[in-house]
Amino acid sequence: MSFNKQTIKDINLTGKTVLLRADYNVPLSSNGKITDDYRILQSIPTIKYLLSKNVKLIICSHLGRPKGPQDIKYSLKVVADELRKLLEPNKVSFVHDCIGTEVDNAAKDLKSGQILLLENLRFHKEEEENNSDFAKRLASLADIFVQDGFGVVHRAHASTDAITKFIPSVSGLLLEKEVDTITNVMESPIRPLAAIIGGAKIADKISLLNKFIEIADFVAIGGAMANTFLKASGIDIAHSVYDKDELSLARDIMDKAHEKSRRKAFSFFIPKDAVVAKKINSLSHTRIVDWSTHIVADIESYPKNPEAKDYKIDKEEQILDIGPFSAAFIVGTLQLTKTVVWNGTMGVTEIEGLHGPIGPFARGSEILVDGILGEFGNRPFSLVGGGDTVGYVENRNLVDSFDHVSTGGGASLELMAGRKLPGVEALLDKKEKARI
Repeated sequence: MSFNKQTIKDINLTGKTVLLRADYNVPLSSNGKITDDYRILQSIPTIKYLLSKNVKLIICSHLGRPKGPQDIKYSLKVVADELRKLLEPNKVSFVHDCIGTEVDNAAKDLKSGQILLLENLRFHKEEEENNSDFAKRLASLADIFVQDGFGVVHRAHASTDAITKFIPSVSGLLLEKEVDTITNVMESPIRPLAAIIGGAKIADKISLLNKFIEIADFVAIGGAMANTFLKASGIDIAHSVYDKDELSLARDIMDKAHEKSRRKAFSFFIPKDAVVAKKINSLSHTRIVDWSTHIVADIESYPKNPEAKDYKIDKEEQILDIGPFSAAFIVGTLQLTKTVVWNGTMGVTEIEGLHGPIGPFARGSEILVDGILGEFGNRPFSLVGGGDTVGYVENRNLVDSFDHVSTGGGASLELMAGRKLPGVEALLDKKEKARI
């Protein structure tokens, strides 16, 4: 299905003042430095296209969850500095608010080809309240509104919903690309389709899991949420983190998957082995526990029979990554697929290794990356979504290796689950005539 909303390529922009809603909710270090500029980089094609039309460009965004304008650690000034590095420095200016006299004057003084970045929208509580008066004041700054913040369009906020009532509103290039790519994968994937789902809580991804059980040919579970599935299956997971309130939910999902597998070729995979440790740090002693086939235990104990403890998790241990058998099974399945959606890492990837970037609990995710990128033969079309997954891929400098890495966590989940996105629905349809 092609994108059915008007974009910046469908309207006359020449000489206009444009208000661009970007998603510059970037991670910051303790000293206020940007640690990942992926979202900023992804906004550049839209910015350059707009500037090519000789527009006066005003950009608005939010950053974090500030308690108010006094929470200056969430100032977008750091993003303005980054934009100056990526574009011509003298083209980018910054104003210390997003509405008010100072902003109005800065907008009026703006010349064609120049950029004005407004201060954090969430310094005003009216932004998240979807306040009409606040949205109207934002809209008064420009002739056209361009929505390009895919990471926020699943929220009905002033800068995603209410503002479209006061100004002609169209999509930017990034938003169009995100919606088109994700929608096409979900509605008409090249099969077989595999979904690799990680993360912590099942409840956060229940709609996504149900959707993939419905449409995918293979679904594999990893990350902390796999522990809840294992517990619900009767596996002793010892000290591993799981959610006891989601056990019945896990059983319902597995029952639904089992029912589908009885009717057609479909596989729902939960880990058969894991990397376990007593503590989560780089110095932890790790071991592989194989509670299903006992292949690992057999190999490590050969020629003797393995002891019972070799395939059971000690009461003080916890599961921190999928094991080599599970990783190999998932990657082996990927050799038969044409499309793969990856949302959520397979283990604890934040811990760095002693002798390299790959930590002791990130081997499963690393093997999965190799499998997706064709290191073992087949290379399926790859769609990567979810904040932790994107962060991991970015840290490994592998973003450009995948076919599509989404800038939106919650938005991509909502879109994959088949839900409407308020910030997209509010834009002008292709068939509508924009009064500009």
